[in-house]
Amino acid sequence: MGKRSRQRQKNQSSGRDNRDNASWGAGYTDIVKENKLFEDYYKELGLVPEGEFEQFMDAMREPLPATIRITGYKSHAKEILHCLKEKYFKDIQEVEIDGVKLEAPTPLSWYPDELAWQTNMSRKIIRKSPLLEKFHQFLVSETESGNISRQEAVSMIPPLLMKIEPHHKILDMCAAPGSKTAQLIEMLHADMEVPFPEGFVIANDVDNKRCYLLVHQAKRLNSPCIMVVNHDASCIPTLQVATDGKRDVLFYDRILCDVPCSGDGTMRKNIDVWKKWTTANSLHLHGLQLRIAVRGVEQLAVGGRMVYSTCSLNPIEDEAVIAALLEKSEGTLELADCSVDLPGLKWMPGVSSWKLMTKEGQWYSDFSQVPSSRHTQIRPTMFPPTDSDKLASFHLDRCMRVLPHHQNTGGFFLAVLVKKAPMPWNKRGPKPRKEPPSGASTPAEGAPPTEDVPCAAVPVGGEGQPDNDKAEEAPKSDQPPTARDPVCGPPPYKKMKLFGFKEDPFVFLSEDDPVFTPIQSFYDLSPEFPKLNVLTRSHEGKKRHLYMVSKELRNVMLNNSERMKVINTGVKVWSRNSDGEQFGCAFRLAQEGIYTLYPYIRSRMITVSVEDIKILLTQENPFLSKLQSNAHAQAKNIGMGSIVLRYKPNPDHPSEPQCPIELCGWRGKTSIRAFVPRNERFHYLRMLGVEVFRDKQNQGGMSREDGKEEQEDGKEEQEDGKEEQEDGKEMQEDGKEMQEDGKEVESKEMKEKENTEMACGSIMGDSDGKMGSDHP
Repeated sequence: MGKRSRQRQKNQSSGRDNRDNASWGAGYTDIVKENKLFEDYYKELGLVPEGEFEQFMDAMREPLPATIRITGYKSHAKEILHCLKEKYFKDIQEVEIDGVKLEAPTPLSWYPDELAWQTNMSRKIIRKSPLLEKFHQFLVSETESGNISRQEAVSMIPPLLMKIEPHHKILDMCAAPGSKTAQLIEMLHADMEVPFPEGFVIANDVDNKRCYLLVHQAKRLNSPCIMVVNHDASCIPTLQVATDGKRDVLFYDRILCDVPCSGDGTMRKNIDVWKKWTTANSLHLHGLQLRIAVRGVEQLAVGGRMVYSTCSLNPIEDEAVIAALLEKSEGTLELADCSVDLPGLKWMPGVSSWKLMTKEGQWYSDFSQVPSSRHTQIRPTMFPPTDSDKLASFHLDRCMRVLPHHQNTGGFFLAVLVKKAPMPWNKRGPKPRKEPPSGASTPAEGAPPTEDVPCAAVPVGGEGQPDNDKAEEAPKSDQPPTARDPVCGPPPYKKMKLFGFKEDPFVFLSEDDPVFTPIQSFYDLSPEFPKLNVLTRSHEGKKRHLYMVSKELRNVMLNNSERMKVINTGVKVWSRNSDGEQFGCAFRLAQEGIYTLYPYIRSRMITVSVEDIKILLTQENPFLSKLQSNAHAQAKNIGMGSIVLRYKPNPDHPSEPQCPIELCGWRGKTSIRAFVPRNERFHYLRMLGVEVFRDKQNQGGMSREDGKEEQEDGKEEQEDGKEEQEDGKEMQEDGKEMQEDGKEVESKEMKEKENTEMACGSIMGDSDGKMGSDHP
């Protein structure tokens, strides 16, 4: 079998990719980056400016540069940027590989504050220089700490066009794997002085496994304002919130609609797309894309903005969806003009005319030319509107298409929609059900009409013709189709079907819960501390971990427990430590939630210096006497137990970090220590100028100092509060994290599969594509 396979590969000049080997970087060398159908199609459409088509194709065949984005909302962003520019980028300019001087990374001209950078260095080049190896380790470690995200350049554009403010309620409809979601969270937390922004991000994905990948991305940012849910975006449920004792429908201020697509804009990183691309891919996805977009604008608040985006250049997936959406909206939607929003970004305006081609090469410019035998695959909404005045009023030129050869990026399409009024099929309100089931929750009296599930009376196929499986559908009920009400209305009451892992419950604590009494007195919490926002993940037994969510997310969770499947939410703020009971409190502070919790803590704080932090993060349980006099005196006046170690920047010492640092610690009988995860420890040490990298000896083994650190880490987990048990069980937190991380191998395999089979993904770890990710 193997011999025959090898012979077949040898005989085929074009080569075939062995998918199993492709995930390890093999096999791609056999793929010829040619697709005649692709070239003929885009030449005929004329999307590329005249005289630039060869440049376009040459760029598509070149590897995609790697891009990184510094987490902008964290106060450490400037420190990381300074470290990158002064410590790495300057030195990289002096490095020569095989006699060729390397190009230093450059900032993306259109990304604000130099927080996004692009480099052409490949993994192969990185291995050839110790300096580049250290740079790579820096990127990996800071990525795991949530301070840097490795994300494709064009993938960064949609959140920037959403114009997010801290009070906005945001929905990310097809969010996995979560690089854009992380960006949305950053923008929500633009003001670090506000621990709980009024807004929130609800990140949704239809694939249960990809939801856990999304959780991993979001958790790096330690935000109390993020919720991950698992639904089909084309019929995501309408949520309710309580306002002044009444239930109102939740409409979102901002929606990101980054739909599944054929992904021909990602050929530079997903080489497998070259041989798999066909025009049939777009025809199959158009209906799903339109259903998701319709569902999005239904849930958008009047005055809100929705960004529709794809990593495809095909008008069938781009302008055709937008034109159909605008036609159905009857003037309630309009395309926003974003021409001045991102100065420095080069893009092509959207087109108002396009044709459709089958995989056999047959062209159609109007639906009337399509034979009836193809009406199930080719729909009227795939063509431009026939009314020229109506078409002109849509201003499709306000759409944005990013071509790879203009700024050395991937291909991308964006359109920003603004909602001016409720959708026309919702203005009269949904048809009420005669008798809702007993015990089922109903909207409060006086609540506004709901813009609920896509209405079967508004067919996606257009021209008044139902589109079979492409028509808009409400979530499937247990009733046969003939018994379903065709009039637009809320989904039928039914028990929600759960797929994937069964999550532990989210249980909010009451203000008089006995768990607060020792915590309140031990940490001297301020009266403003929002006790009602604290939750746990168990109805019975001792509470192991306490989490916090924002006020508005609590409102959403309490009023929609039967409507949505929540995968994860909140940030951990306290962990049970049985040894702490003898000191007055059984809960120690968790580093994940310290920046959320810190503003409410009024005791058990020690102000430390740069030298103190170095000692705490590099030594195993240092004695109190090793601290400088000021910190030593403070520590002596604090009893044993959990503490906060705070560093305040000194403007008179510019060489030191110029941002505040809060670390969780433990005051022992004669010693003191920091409870900080490994990668965060490395992050803070780097900020202080301490080298913490692995040496390239013994085939990637660690140096003696790093070996000692490993031993220290092992010992740390056995001391003061049974940290080994705490951290060893950490994988069970926040939505059965053990199940998430226990499936890490499966997630990695899934990501590798996405890199070869799916339309989007990044060579540096961002599989930000959606191809097939939102199929029901």
